[in-house]
Amino acid sequence: MKLSQFKFDLPLNLIAQHPAKTREESRLMVVHRDSGKIEHKIFRDILDYYDDKDVMVVNNTKVFPARLYGRKEKTGAKIEVFLLRELNKPNRLWDVIVDPARKIRVGNKLYFGDNDELVAEVIDNTTSRGRTIRFLFDGDEQAFKNVLELLGETPLPKYIKRKPEEEDKERYQTVYAKYEGAVAAPTAGLHFSRELIKRLEIKGVKFAEATLHTGLGTFRPIEVEDLSKHKMDAEYFRVDEFATQIVNKAKTERRKICSIGTTTMRALESSVTAQGLLKPAEGWTNLFIHPPYDFNIANSLVTNFHLPKTSLLIMVCAFAGYDLTMEAYQTAIKEKYRFFSYGDAMMVI
Repeated sequence: MKLSQFKFDLPLNLIAQHPAKTREESRLMVVHRDSGKIEHKIFRDILDYYDDKDVMVVNNTKVFPARLYGRKEKTGAKIEVFLLRELNKPNRLWDVIVDPARKIRVGNKLYFGDNDELVAEVIDNTTSRGRTIRFLFDGDEQAFKNVLELLGETPLPKYIKRKPEEEDKERYQTVYAKYEGAVAAPTAGLHFSRELIKRLEIKGVKFAEATLHTGLGTFRPIEVEDLSKHKMDAEYFRVDEFATQIVNKAKTERRKICSIGTTTMRALESSVTAQGLLKPAEGWTNLFIHPPYDFNIANSLVTNFHLPKTSLLIMVCAFAGYDLTMEAYQTAIKEKYRFFSYGDAMMVI
């Protein structure tokens, strides 16, 4: 398939700028793959679709305050540094994106905080806007994390046209976030409150956890028309033994297995045995799922409404079918669903 087939026009007023009042009050579009039927629900109605011994797999990655604002040495020019991932802990080497990139060269020193609490040196160019930087910091790991926490900002996507607020520290994080490493929230999981999870568990639904640290790979624009030529940036993932036992039991018993989000789906599909079962795995995945694709593990998917021409939308089309997905998106626009990170959800069953 071609990239241009995944284009659609979205009215800007449908891009959610704030989360719903409570997590489970987002809207939920339910898309039936077998019949093509589309239902309009509230997210907490997800309770009606899953039963005893069904499984939901969630991504327990945790977002860290990845956006820093600082100044360039000598000129004092304002700069933005977006932390992508730590390359080397002892040396405090980080992969980052800088803005404005043309002004930030190898050898430049960057200062952060009113009293220069943090200083970094640019040591390499990686891409047009990418750099490798080394933080010059004498304290221990915890002290360094504390400074990042203090100076860093919740990394809301650029299409949210406001400054992060105190509320975002909690709401741009799932209630089950555990392992820090993501620069963007696994947004399908933002709709789950602790109460809703408890009610699902009371019904007998089992939860399994995987980890995929959402990085730039998920969001880097696709720049080739032929999808088979696109190369994803690798992202760290982990699936443990406990999760594989829960999932494989449900699979052999032909239960519903729901992937909560496209990042979870990538982790699952990166950890499959020759027999089509889930296996424990840890490492880096650059798996790019596009139509046609045979999914091995999950038979349902919860996801938000995504940007045009992105790997996320393309994966949903691979799972739900191209025509049905594009029809669902047009319906979502007509029915004024809220789009993107803080928007509403879609469930494909």
